[in-house]
Amino acid sequence: FKPMSLTSKRLISQSLVANKSTYRTPNFDDVLKENNDPDKGRSYAYFMVGAMGLLSSAGAKSTVETFISSMTATADVLAMAKVEVNLAAIPLGKNVVVKWQGKPVFIRHRTPHEIQEANSVEMSALKDPQTDADRVKDPQWLIMLGICTHLGCVPIGEAGDFGGWFCPCHGSHYDISGRIRKGPAP
Repeated sequence: FKPMSLTSKRLISQSLVANKSTYRTPNFDDVLKENNDPDKGRSYAYFMVGAMGLLSSAGAKSTVETFISSMTATADVLAMAKVEVNLAAIPLGKNVVVKWQGKPVFIRHRTPHEIQEANSVEMSALKDPQTDADRVKDPQWLIMLGICTHLGCVPIGEAGDFGGWFCPCHGSHYDISGRIRKGPAP
């Protein structure tokens, strides 16, 4: 058994509760009576809840704006996304190839005979049946991405067995509406 040090004795004697007769509880009745209004405490609580709600909504708005703005396109991407073409300069029955986002876009000013030819194709003769009306907004203009559906080659315009496009990579033939008619392309 080890004897207690003087410091330990002081700490123990100071931490002991005094006798009940010598200990007096302070009286707070006068303070409590002044602030006994329940609405006063509630209004403060409502104010704090409202302020925290306002701060939380401002933080959420800032977080959402930051997240959405990180997904928007940059200025250089937007500049590449816009291509203007003078359609009046394209003669009837001719193709124009425009580069859009690094890919070729075929624009064809179709003749009335080509429009009639595209509309007269039987759907059963097509690998991917789609009417000409589904492929164009204005029948005299055919605008499509100029990439072969087989392996991504660029077809040659005004060539092939159907008067549309021909892909020299694997021999796919497209009609005047850009639909695959012959060859390995799906």
